[in-house]
Amino acid sequence: MKIKFIAISLLLSTMAVSCGGNEKSEHKTDNANAKTEHKKTEHKEEHKEAKATTSDNGKGIGPVSSVELGDIDEALVEKGKELYKANCTACHKIGKRAVGPALKGVTERRKPEWIMNMILNPQEMVDNDPTAKALLAEYLAPMANQSLTEDEARAILEFFRTKN
Repeated sequence: MKIKFIAISLLLSTMAVSCGGNEKSEHKTDNANAKTEHKKTEHKEEHKEAKATTSDNGKGIGPVSSVELGDIDEALVEKGKELYKANCTACHKIGKRAVGPALKGVTERRKPEWIMNMILNPQEMVDNDPTAKALLAEYLAPMANQSLTEDEARAILEFFRTKN
């Protein structure tokens, strides 16, 4: 009987303390809410700042700012095909999803500069380009840096132009 009395007393004491609703506890809640709002605002400001440093022109981030496309250069296509086979086929297929996205029609979905910058500068693209970030979130595998030259990336782009 003594144990029941002690247990009930503890339970009632706990309830009385937790249901107090005094000014001090309301002040703590208001303080916590203010801190949360401040953190949300801070995060939004950081996001705006980060977005300002990313590409919003669809060209990506990297050494390629402009690509002039003319008629398809068959010699460049052949070079690009060989480079694609040697460097890209472990993760990419032309007509179907693999570790990375299918590349059929990639030149219709992305600007040529973006494609080349993704090939040449995949880490910075994944870190700072919204489209590359979305692809990483979807495929869960970052693009590997193949250490290709700009000329080699251009040849791969030319090969992709024939795969629409």
